[in-house]
Amino acid sequence: MTAPADGRGDLGRRAAARRSELGLSRAEVAQRAGFAEEYLAHLEEHPGPAPGTATLLRLAGALRTSVPALLGGEQDLPPGLGQAAAHPELVELTEQECRERLGRHGVGRIALYTEHGPAVLPVNYTVVDGSVVYRTAHGSTPGQAVGQEVAFEVDHVDEAMSRGWSVLVVGRALQVGAPEEEVRRLAREARSEPWAGGERELWVRVQPERITGRRIDIP
Repeated sequence: MTAPADGRGDLGRRAAARRSELGLSRAEVAQRAGFAEEYLAHLEEHPGPAPGTATLLRLAGALRTSVPALLGGEQDLPPGLGQAAAHPELVELTEQECRERLGRHGVGRIALYTEHGPAVLPVNYTVVDGSVVYRTAHGSTPGQAVGQEVAFEVDHVDEAMSRGWSVLVVGRALQVGAPEEEVRRLAREARSEPWAGGERELWVRVQPERITGRRIDIP
């Protein structure tokens, strides 16, 4: 298998992404796993055969995930395959907590009506001035959201801890056009290119009218 162009193997990318998701430093994860920090850096930054089972189990435990997840064995499966906790508690999020979980950017789902009926599609998004912004192609399905009241949803599932949260934004979708300075500003502030690639020059802004969310806690 050809190594990725950035010099990191799949295991290293997944481990680094999970560590970032948890807000942990390399030193913290290395200590939890009983590794030298230099060894963890090597795993994250250099492709190569996966380490032994004992090492993988220690790394998965430190990152609060599973060995199959680290190795990509669950990448084509939907989240939520793990068992529910014994006594889960569903908690409503405040608006501030919802906005914090929206963060600055990521991948969410836009729900809209099309000429063929309702549709829900994933989009790369950025939060700018409190609004959800995404770019798409003219004539695309996500582009049909313009002028509609739509719903935008983002969520996270922690399989290892049987926890998760979801945030729902409801508002009107508007096309961002003139002035051109605004379009250029959005392009500068977008944290990532659309994963689907291609020419995507239509910017859509969803101005929140309602923001609600829930999380699953384990008492």
